[in-house]
Amino acid sequence: MASPKADRPRRVVIVGASLAGLHAARTLRREGFDGSLTVVGAERHRPYDRPPLSKQVLSAGWELDRADLTDESDAELDATWLLGVRATGLDPAARRIELGDGTTLPYDGLVIATGARPRRLPGTPELEGIHELRTYEEALALRNGLDAVPGRVVIVGSGFVGAEVAAACRARGLAVTVLEAGPEPFGRVLGAAVGGACAALHRDRGVDVCAGATVVRFEGAERVERVVLADGAAIDADLVVVGVGVRPETAWLEGSGLDLADGVLCDRTGLAAPGIVAAGDVARWPSARSGRHVRVEHWDNAVRQGEHAARRLLGHREPFDPVSWFWSDQYDRKIQLAGDPAGHDEVVLLEDFAEQERLVALYRRGDRLAAVAAINRPRLLLQFRRLVQAGSSWEEAFAAAHA
Repeated sequence: MASPKADRPRRVVIVGASLAGLHAARTLRREGFDGSLTVVGAERHRPYDRPPLSKQVLSAGWELDRADLTDESDAELDATWLLGVRATGLDPAARRIELGDGTTLPYDGLVIATGARPRRLPGTPELEGIHELRTYEEALALRNGLDAVPGRVVIVGSGFVGAEVAAACRARGLAVTVLEAGPEPFGRVLGAAVGGACAALHRDRGVDVCAGATVVRFEGAERVERVVLADGAAIDADLVVVGVGVRPETAWLEGSGLDLADGVLCDRTGLAAPGIVAAGDVARWPSARSGRHVRVEHWDNAVRQGEHAARRLLGHREPFDPVSWFWSDQYDRKIQLAGDPAGHDEVVLLEDFAEQERLVALYRRGDRLAAVAAINRPRLLLQFRRLVQAGSSWEEAFAAAHA
């Protein structure tokens, strides 16, 4: 139950014009919040969808309007949008936010939804042709670079963004090399077996996928010309995309007293401090389902956690502990993962990927089904996702797999 209306905040500020921030704003109004609502965004754009940045923006020529998340109904939010304005500080005691233009914003309720930024490799030089990908401007710069320099592309890191960029580059007919410092490409999240299937998917389409390849430096005159590895090997590159993970966007919160170790620490209900909640890539919270603190960087989580954070500000106190789920479109294959495979004890493949380029993999942690991954098996993914949601035992999952 929500608290009485009189106990609700009258001035809510959402820092982060993001997917999570937009859904928090919509939920506040839908739940009856009629006070002042301000959305602060460091970018100059209204909230937009990020998954197309590594796919349709690169390969199908999408412009920003195709990825815009807002619609005509959002005019009814009656929100003040401060776009192109960066939050630079937070004083929880005074309930005041400092902005980059020198002004301050008071609040009764605060939603932190500032997302994350790409990690940089130490010592990365300021050479043309080295790209990161998180914002629309970065996607445009990458697209323009691919248009102008149709040569060899080197992707550092085998995360899902890098994999989607590799697929987009191969669709352009470009030579692509993926460098992964770990022992198994795509294995950090998915494990060796499923990661190996993803690596095969790319190798079969002409991508040179290299494991155990630690980058030590980039070389070139004015623009990047080669990538040098720890073993001394040098790989020619006309364009480089660095995708080695992200870090939560919390620099503006330093000195606020909030716990910022790997994101903004919240309790199980999403509360970070009195009157402060967090949602999306920036939020970290204790999950009873996985038995550890988690921070989830998926689209579906940003939507649900943004909505949950808004309800928490309005007095709801239910814990937030969903089964996370995400997908990645690469070539003509859809890769999906539901649940949390971290620390799994065993993974069992239900199909042979080599035959049809599709599979279902079940992850066991203890005596429970912890997660399921699938390639071009959406119906089975949904079936086992329900079992993960229900907390099913490994024995029950195995029985369902062989029913």
